[in-house]
Amino acid sequence: MEAYSNHNPIRNWAEDDRPREKLVLKGRHSMSDAELLAILIGSGTKNESALDLAKNILHLAHENLGELSKLNLSDMIKVKGIGQARAVTILAALELGRRRNESEVLVRDKIKTSRDAYEIFRSIIGDRPYEEFWIILLNRANKVLKKCNISEGGISGTVVDPKKIFKISLDNHASSIILGHNHPSGVVTPSEADCRITKKLHDAGAMLEVTVLDHLIIGENSYYSFADEGAL
Repeated sequence: MEAYSNHNPIRNWAEDDRPREKLVLKGRHSMSDAELLAILIGSGTKNESALDLAKNILHLAHENLGELSKLNLSDMIKVKGIGQARAVTILAALELGRRRNESEVLVRDKIKTSRDAYEIFRSIIGDRPYEEFWIILLNRANKVLKKCNISEGGISGTVVDPKKIFKISLDNHASSIILGHNHPSGVVTPSEADCRITKKLHDAGAMLEVTVLDHLIIGENSYYSFADEGAL
């Protein structure tokens, strides 16, 4: 495929090399990331094919789909040949993929381990470029009642209001909660601030009879559990 010139439109390529036709003939699993992205882009420019534009976008994201999902509209349109309409199409597809991942998380009868909680949090905030703090509300049988966004912050932190957390917990008749927030850096080691807020919420929950079962720090592919580490 590299033999094709930038000035040679995709419509002139061999049929099984054209992204759309290749997907039909060989199936979506045969497609590279760039080829799938080229289908979303639709057509190229005077000097570059849709596949070239797709490769340029992936280069901006360091050839990583996780990084691609963090790009916003202003990031996308920095790529020459990607206007607002094309950027919006790509962002919509990425959001559908994120929602699919979230919907595929099993609604388990019980949260039995930190891994169960991690899978829920990861589907929501695993690839967010800024910190978010969430809670999972559980009943006496450790069944999930609700997932709630408590706060959003910047790259290095977010503000957590204990009053908001326990008001939501009491309003929803939760017997226990699991705390979770992400570290956009990917480093899941807790900070001093993480340790302080964990202790504060754990102690407040004990007084209100809403048990804080765990606090998870979420990275893209890993997590830290205060409960597992004996730090709760």
